[in-house]
Amino acid sequence: MLKNIRSGAQTGSAGKSLLIPVITMIAGGAVGALLATTFLTGSDVNVESGILVTEPRAATADPVANTASRVTDTTPSLLDMVDPSADRTAEDIAPSDQQTEDAVADTAPATNALQETTKTVSVGKGDTLMALLTREGVDRTESHEAITALNEIFDPRSLKVGQDVTLYFGNAEDDAETDKSAPSLIRIALNEDVDRQLAAVRTPGAGFTAQETIIDLDKKMARAGGVIDSSLFLSAAQAGIPTRTIVDLIRIFSYDVDFQREIQPGDSFEVYFERFADESGNILKEGSIVWASMTLSGKTITLYRFKTNDDGITDYYDEKGQSVRKSLMRTPIDGARLTSGFGKRKHPVLGYTKMHRGVDFGARTGTPIMAAGNGVVEFAARNGGYGNYVRIRHNNSYKTAYAHMSKYGKGIRKGTQVKQGQIIGYVGTTGRSTGPHLHYEVHKNGTQINPLSVKLPAGRKLEGKMLTAFNATKENIRREVAGVELETQLLAKLKD
Repeated sequence: MLKNIRSGAQTGSAGKSLLIPVITMIAGGAVGALLATTFLTGSDVNVESGILVTEPRAATADPVANTASRVTDTTPSLLDMVDPSADRTAEDIAPSDQQTEDAVADTAPATNALQETTKTVSVGKGDTLMALLTREGVDRTESHEAITALNEIFDPRSLKVGQDVTLYFGNAEDDAETDKSAPSLIRIALNEDVDRQLAAVRTPGAGFTAQETIIDLDKKMARAGGVIDSSLFLSAAQAGIPTRTIVDLIRIFSYDVDFQREIQPGDSFEVYFERFADESGNILKEGSIVWASMTLSGKTITLYRFKTNDDGITDYYDEKGQSVRKSLMRTPIDGARLTSGFGKRKHPVLGYTKMHRGVDFGARTGTPIMAAGNGVVEFAARNGGYGNYVRIRHNNSYKTAYAHMSKYGKGIRKGTQVKQGQIIGYVGTTGRSTGPHLHYEVHKNGTQINPLSVKLPAGRKLEGKMLTAFNATKENIRREVAGVELETQLLAKLKD
């Protein structure tokens, strides 16, 4: 559209420059110059006592029509007035046939040129890129070509409900010779993250190609903390710490801290983490936690982020270089409350005393449930009173089980390999249940044991050169933390 507008403006200027020398040549001298000026400024000319006087003409709504009026009406009368005896033919005042054809060719729109349009659509529940494109009228062949190109830099299965996809339609250059009644898809674009924009762009003669744009963001470190009143999650949220960072904070401490029983009012926490902002200082995303500390009943636990270069794994280590990671997480769910422990109890549905061979965590329906450790899913289906049930084999000794789920995580089925912390399902109340909760079991050598008291194998202990490298990193992080002011209320925009 902008290209057409610029072309139109250039065509109007060319028309004037063509007629000005004709007028000047015929009228001659100063009169010719004045007539040329008059033509450019859009004024009428009257003759009073042999003197030319210019009077502004009222502008018309259409500048092209206004120009045409000046050429056909004003010019002949001016020439008659200057030299009534002049012998003129039509060729003296009219452009040549070739000039006319050229002007028409310059101004006439191409008959098969289609105006470029854009449309932004949101991904709906159950949508695929193919379904979205064809629903918006895109040809299935074009859709397939665009998606195939996009696959090089984006997994279409990672589309999220509510995510915006922008479609660009117009005449592709390789379609210019065809008379199409509908525009072609020439570009599909989406934001994979706030700083990563992806697109499939149609290239003449080469189909669609993938494009990736990375936006440079300004990284700043933030140090925030506070005193725990009721729960770590609520206290951290009140301090303005983003939800993602809070979840990460809970996760890295969850191997050693029982958030249901060990957190007391008056305990405190601090976290030192990355934040990314645009050039105006607006926070667009959060990064990794580099350092974190919790003081529970007077005892302080401090953790440092460190990458071991022999295996390339990034983990969190305590002051002595001991990894906090265990083979199993003690609580595979965030923000839940312990509603029933391990042991004998009066069954809430059956009404008689029965051994409860796991622990129950009460939470809202839909709360994510994580795999307690790396392993292979050996059961993922309906299982009697357990309802929707998943069991994971971690090694020759340990298995974990998860019951009453509302639904399974994406791709969770028998034989699926899972990683610690991966979402395997969501809290529900299927099976023999009185309300939404997770029933969680730990099996050791085929026997259910108490998940809250089991001694879990420790993670990696750094030694030698690796411990030396960690200690150097630890001291650098300490100096950084000491140099950043502790915030008790983070803002959504970085300070200047």
